[in-house]
Amino acid sequence: MASAPSKLYADDVSLLVVLLDTNPFFWSSFSLPFSKFLSHVLSFLNSILLLNQFNQVVVIATGCNSCDYIYDSSSATNTDAESGRMPALCSDLLRKLDEFVTRDQHLGEKDSLGPPTSSLLSGSLSMALCYIQKVFRSGPLHPQPRGSTDGPEQYVAIMNAIFSAQRSMVPIDSCFMGSNNSAFLQQASYITGGVYQKPQQLDGLFQYLSTVFATDLHSRTFLRLPKSVGVDFRASCFCHKRTIDMGYICSVCLSIFCKHHKKCSTCGSVFGQPQSDVPSASNVK
Repeated sequence: MASAPSKLYADDVSLLVVLLDTNPFFWSSFSLPFSKFLSHVLSFLNSILLLNQFNQVVVIATGCNSCDYIYDSSSATNTDAESGRMPALCSDLLRKLDEFVTRDQHLGEKDSLGPPTSSLLSGSLSMALCYIQKVFRSGPLHPQPRGSTDGPEQYVAIMNAIFSAQRSMVPIDSCFMGSNNSAFLQQASYITGGVYQKPQQLDGLFQYLSTVFATDLHSRTFLRLPKSVGVDFRASCFCHKRTIDMGYICSVCLSIFCKHHKKCSTCGSVFGQPQSDVPSASNVK
């Protein structure tokens, strides 16, 4: 699977859309406290805005039950010079983040099926791509777009968003904080030509963010950025939403199933019985 070609821009203006995972099930068991992680992210966002006065930062919070915009530097009002308090980026973002976490928790309590353990990555990724397209089509500037445990039930939605980003030449950078690698984010960065990084020293998270992810697309052609040792291209079956190595593929709609079915649940095509002298499963890599 070929990665997206690099896209050159005539200016140095950057649009950075950050998807901030607020999943409490992950952060409650992770070694790095969420507050400390957030301090690294705020320093990184401030550094992006300092690099160019026309740079724009958008932050989308991703929860277990919802996702929402919590900060947009283009519409933020900087009142820190008058009040002498912390910058508007920190105060506005922290306030809206707290409201989002509370609202997302209430939505989980109303869910009769129980609280989900995976984050709505597909929803926040789709929101980010929609925002980038809006800037491209209506904004006067032409910025450079950049952008927990995987939830197999979101596989189709996430892959659709990844291919949309690839078609729009929007690289997706991934900074993964979990103990294991994320197959979804690995595929997203590889396919779109972005950077996937799993920091080894969490105390130096800001250094990772500022030296790897803050680099604009034009400068990346001159730098040797870290590359993933391997990419997990395993897919999730459409029937049980489980990650599989081998499976059955519908020849009409390309839906993937872990077991043989008489009929495709997606398009309704009727399958024939697998022959005994040929492999009954197709490699989905």
